[in-house]
Amino acid sequence: MRNTPKIVSSLHRRTDMDGQQLLDLYIWKAGVCFRHPAEGIADTTVVKTIHPRMGPTEEVRACRACVVAMETTRCVRAMELGLQYKPGRAGSPLDGY
Repeated sequence: MRNTPKIVSSLHRRTDMDGQQLLDLYIWKAGVCFRHPAEGIADTTVVKTIHPRMGPTEEVRACRACVVAMETTRCVRAMELGLQYKPGRAGSPLDGY
């Protein structure tokens, strides 16, 4: 079973992207993944920035496995809605939705 997006619609920018190519679109540093913080420090990337009314801005970080899962979900959802999938934007809404 493939765990990376297979992009087949003519609306999409690429015809295929493997996991490493997808991960290369992100900047990685040590941090804690928001989906499983109990696992501790891992390579993570920022998928969202939260700006609370009070206090400092906070980064929401995801590990490599979670980024691939989030990108796969975005790709599938884009195909279902007939929207263009743009990789490298995990945590962001789909364009046109």
